[in-house]
Amino acid sequence: MLDEAEYSRWISMARKTLESARGDLERGDYNWACFKAQQSAEFSLKALHHGLGLLGHGHSLSRLLRELRDKGLESGEELIEHAKALDKLYVPTRYPNAWAEGSPHEYYTRSDAEEAIRAAEEVLRWVEGVWRSLRREGA
Repeated sequence: MLDEAEYSRWISMARKTLESARGDLERGDYNWACFKAQQSAEFSLKALHHGLGLLGHGHSLSRLLRELRDKGLESGEELIEHAKALDKLYVPTRYPNAWAEGSPHEYYTRSDAEEAIRAAEEVLRWVEGVWRSLRREGA
């Protein structure tokens, strides 16, 4: 049985966080745009987990996708690649000690942020498509 309310809470947060990432991109806050893109994708995948009654713990997008794959939801290799790229943005976008010197804002570019946002959009689209399909099937 699907938990529509829980899915909606998480997917709403995913959309809002992606919108915030786009704002950071426009302001030139590229490290934050990258981090928020990762967070948006994480919230998207957790929306699906929680909507299906699964735990959805942790921050690894590739692991969250593997768990969904184990439940029979095939994501494809391209989405796994997006997840792995976003996984790499969870810590170094925020913490100065992730770098030998300097601060995160010195290391991320507009291109990095645009790519992260595109990857998060793909994850969100996949989750929304899976959810629509599950609702039609009455899972």
